[in-house]
Formats: sequence, structure tokens, C-alpha cells
Amino acid sequence: MAESKAQNISSQLWAIANDLRGTMDASSFKDYILPFLFYKYLSIHQEAYIIDNWGYDESDGLTVNEFYKQAVEENGLDECLLDIAGTLGYAINPEDTWVTLTEHIHNGEVVPSDYQRLFDNFNKNAEINKEAAADFRGVFNSVNLGDSGLGSTLTGRTKTLNAVVTKLDEIEFKDESGKDILGEIYEYLIGKFAANAGKKGGEFYTPHEVSVILSKLVTEDLDGKEDTFTVYDPTMGSGSLLLTVRNEVPNGHRQGAVSFYGQELNTVTYNLARMNLMMHGVTYNNMTLRNADTLGSDWPDGPDADGIDRPRSFDAVVANPPYSAKWDNNESKLKDPRFSEYGKLAPASKADYAFILHSLYHLNNEGTMAIVLPHGVLFRGAAEGKIRQTLLEKNYLHAVIGLPANLFYGTSIPTTILVFKKNRTTRDVLFIDASNEFEKGKNQNNLSEENIAKIIKTYRNRQDVDKYAHLATMEEIKENDYNLNIPRYVDTFEEEEELDLDEINRMIAKDNEEIAQLEKEIAEQLALLGVKM
Repeated sequence: MAESKAQNISSQLWAIANDLRGTMDASSFKDYILPFLFYKYLSIHQEAYIIDNWGYDESDGLTVNEFYKQAVEENGLDECLLDIAGTLGYAINPEDTWVTLTEHIHNGEVVPSDYQRLFDNFNKNAEINKEAAADFRGVFNSVNLGDSGLGSTLTGRTKTLNAVVTKLDEIEFKDESGKDILGEIYEYLIGKFAANAGKKGGEFYTPHEVSVILSKLVTEDLDGKEDTFTVYDPTMGSGSLLLTVRNEVPNGHRQGAVSFYGQELNTVTYNLARMNLMMHGVTYNNMTLRNADTLGSDWPDGPDADGIDRPRSFDAVVANPPYSAKWDNNESKLKDPRFSEYGKLAPASKADYAFILHSLYHLNNEGTMAIVLPHGVLFRGAAEGKIRQTLLEKNYLHAVIGLPANLFYGTSIPTTILVFKKNRTTRDVLFIDASNEFEKGKNQNNLSEENIAKIIKTYRNRQDVDKYAHLATMEEIKENDYNLNIPRYVDTFEEEEELDLDEINRMIAKDNEEIAQLEKEIAEQLALLGVKM
């Protein structure tokens, strides 16, 4: 029920966004409506903390915001902010809370500088809790308050921002049971923005059905696991894939059950990921996200500048990197431990294998890695062919799964999922050709629950399925010169039914008889009318 309510509210917000964004494209307007949605979440979350921990009593006749301002007058701003930030990791000044902002808008008291002030104050307060500073610092820096797309004048831009805040304030972000569903709404909105952002959409969002498959693959062996589960996404986009993994972990929603790690090069998208995880209830001490170039800046080993130990390897690695991207493959990279043992570097024009090797390097010996890439990684030669052969000789590749074309935003090409494990005891590779089983959509193809279930069941059973899957021995793969092109292993050819030529001739003869009879009848009718043929 909560999901349908969240989808309904998301549709309302999408309609609002279309009304408010004017000439601004959807991929840009997300940088306003999503951050303000997050700001509302943080403010509501802070209110809840004050109610639970500061002795707030509704019978005193004060609103929570009024009670907060009174506490600041009595105890001082610094002491109040220190208390809030010490637990939540952030703190919002009384004059900057969502309630105060909306009151000022309704009373016509907002001036253009108010928005800059509240973001500046937030950044200042983000430094109070040193352990949380990296998670909250600059999270709203991507909100360009001077963008002419909001309005040609300062007053016009302020008016648009006021409209965004007002519309968000009008909507109740709870389901029928009173549960907060802001996180689900945020997720639906990200999907909507991605679907309408064209090629840019694929840069920050992996279609949910594909995320579900990757998540089920990397959590396959976790039944009954009680320890903290670590998951890493080296190209995390908006963080949705990390959150989907949590859904597949036993007790994954228990606080602290999952620790999230991720890197993202694009700063705007990195900020989206931070917001997304926190709005789904992930606390700052359960996530370590970095705004970094994954292929240039490796994940830090050992204690960082804050003295916190960052694990080098993870229980699961999931990735949907940019396909065949360019990267700096200078020779010094051959000394990088991520790539050194393979003797070759991915070509400068195609970083696909660089992402594979980076991800595999950070997978622990008991974990599973699943990565989505274009089919070229299965058969391209030269350096990529050498790396592929080494991966197979090391017995790391566990499965190859072919997906349908046109599943992703911004590209219609078919893709493949590669699954890796380091502790394999058999020398074989499972090939699944799921490229022909999907639901055709208006703009994109979709995978149904049945399509997903068949992929996962086949992966678990690890047996041949006629025209769908084949468990190939290493000898077969060697015979194919380490070419992993799926049709070499899974024959999906459907033989055409043999034609009965005698029956066809009988049908032709019958048709000729009927034609002759019709022609005779037409001639007789024309003769009656006096028409000569």
C-alpha cells in the first residue's frame, strides 16, 4: 500500500515539476526539487529528534519550532547545534528550518538572500561533527541559485524557488499507516527524471529491474548471515543500486546491518546519492561515499586522514559503469596493484576492463561481484582478449548473462552481466541468454517479475536449459579461444517447420479451381448485362 501511495505522490510531484521548470530541461530541474525534498526531510528528522530528546510537551502550547527557538534562547545556539549534530551528524538553525522557511514564504517575508544563507549555515554546521562532516559537507552545493533557467531576474528566481518549497510543503509524505515514505518518493522521482533526461539519465540511474537482478546475484549466499554486510559500488550514480542490494540482505534494514561504500565522479550525482541513502534511513556512520574518479583515485587502504580504517575489500561489489568510456591508461598504471597482475591495460578508448579489474580487486575472497557492460567485453581481442583469458585462467568468472536490448536510459544496445567469484571450486562458466524474454514498453523494454525469477532460478540451478542456458566447461571456452560471445554457447536458433509440398500443391490446385469458377460466374453476369469480354 505504501508503494502505491508513494508512486501517486511521485506523479503529483512530477506534474508540479513540469509546471514549475518552464524552459529548464528535466535533468537540470532535478537539481532543485530533489535537494529541497531532502532539506524538508532533514528538517522533519531534526524535529523528531527534538521531540524525543529535549522534553518537548505539546500541552505547553508551543510548536516544535517555537520550542526549539526557546531552547536556543535559554541554552545558546552553539550548545543546541552541538547536541543535534552530535547525534544526527548535521544541524539546522532555528531561522532555517523548513517550518520557518514556509512561514516566511506565506507571509511574503522571504528575500533572495535567504536561500543562500540557509545553505551556508548548513555547510557551517556540517563541520560540527567531524565524523559526519564528509557525509554532509557541501551536499547542497549543486543547487545553483543563480541559474537563469529559474528566472531572468533575482526576484524571478526567488519566486520559482518559493513555488517549489510551497508545493512540496502542501504534500503529506506519509502512507495510510502514518509511515514516512519520503525515501520511496525520492526514488520514484529519480527514476522519472532519468527516464526524461535522455542520454543523461543513464549517467545517474540503473533501471530498477536490472538493480534487482544484480542485487539477488551478489546476495545469493547470504541466508542467515548476521554479521555486517559490506557492499561497494565504484560508479554509484544516485545510489539506488546500493539500496536495492540492502533489500536482498537478510535483516538488511536493521540499523547497521549493511555498510555502504561508493564512489561517483560527477559531483551533482554524488550529492544525489548522499541524499538518496539518507532519505532511506541510512545513517552517516553506515555509509562511506566519495566524490572521486574511480579509475584514477583508488579506494583508500588502511586508516584515512581521520584515523578511520577503511576496508579494502567488500562482501559484494555491484557496478553499472559508463560503457566503453575513455580513460587515462598511461604505462604507470601497470604498477597499480589493481591492474599489475594482468600484464595488460584496457585500451584508452574503452575502460570496460579497467572497471572490471578495479571492482574485482576490491572483492573479498568470499564475496560476489556483478557488473553490467556492453557485449564487446565478451569477444573483443588485443589487450582486452588477454585480460579476459587471464580472468578465465584464474577461474574468477562465474556467469555471463545476456540481457535484452533497450533496457537502459540513453542507450538501446543489449548488455551483459558478468558475475565473478574468487573462491570457486569448479572450472566452468554458466551462460544465460535472457535477451529474448522481456515486456515491450513504449520507449523502453522492461523485465517482468517472471523474467527476473527465471534468470535467478537458472543461475541458482546452474544447469543447461534448452535455448536459454548452458554450463560450459573450461575446455569448451578454450576451444573458442576464450571468446565468450553467448551464441557460441547457447543455441537459440528455432528451426522452421518443414513444408509439406504435396499439401501446398493441393491447396494451389484448389485455389485455381475456385478462381476459374469465379471467373465463369462473372462472365455469365456480364453476358446478361450485354457486356462483351
